[in-house]
Amino acid sequence: MDTEGAEGSVRVDAWLWSVRLTKTRSQAAAACKAGHVRVNDTRIKPAHNLRAGDQVRLFHAGRERVVVVVKIVRKRVGAPVAVQCYIDNSPPPPPKEFVAPAAVRDRGAGRPTKRDRRELERLQQRTNP
Repeated sequence: MDTEGAEGSVRVDAWLWSVRLTKTRSQAAAACKAGHVRVNDTRIKPAHNLRAGDQVRLFHAGRERVVVVVKIVRKRVGAPVAVQCYIDNSPPPPPKEFVAPAAVRDRGAGRPTKRDRRELERLQQRTNP
């Protein structure tokens, strides 16, 4: 395990993947390119160097994560070690009742008709102001 203390720096996409905030490094790089990652309130590129004490904001999987870097790691580490590499200041996830359920069709019902689609859109407009 290649870990360092407060000294040194590492690419932000590699760090996000190393501490298991994203599933793959390419997902972390794509999030950076799309502007979903901010370091100290600045949009950054995947190759931006990250240092201990930096605040990282990541919008991923429908949720915002706010973490402060404690340790710099260059290689992916296990979950117990990964949690020690940052301080999580994220807001709590939204309650389950606020998450819209996915539309479910009966098995064998086939593809939705134009009428079904319009009813579904009308229903979604009522729930989403």
